Amino acid sequence: QVQLVESGGGLVQAGGSLRLSCAASGRTFSRYVMGWFRQGSGKEREFVAAITRNSDSTSYADSVKGRFTISRDNAKNTMYLQMNNLKPEDTAVYYCAADPTRTIASVRNRARYDYWGQGTQVTVSS
Repeated sequence: QVQLVESGGGLVQAGGSLRLSCAASGRTFSRYVMGWFRQGSGKEREFVAAITRNSDSTSYADSVKGRFTISRDNAKNTMYLQMNNLKPEDTAVYYCAADPTRTIASVRNRARYDYWGQGTQVTVSS
């Protein structure tokens, strides 16, 4: 099984930046489609960003496009989310997710991801 551990969350003022990391176990990380999701208080878990196995394609939610950048380093078994120009509405628990299978399902679909991290809290103050 795949184990995922997020880090890098914290408290930041509006307009600031944070960089989240997701460390994955195993030696087949390069085979996984990876994604970031977030869940605000009282809300459903929603798609944030995703990246393909070899980083040749990325996807972003409209709400974060132009502000967030997803990346991965397969040699380090790590995925990143660079978050710039943070807004109070970005406040949420952020989760990384891994999909070890080949599928044509949308990367925005929570159901395609088999493994999830424990989450890291991001709080943006106004």
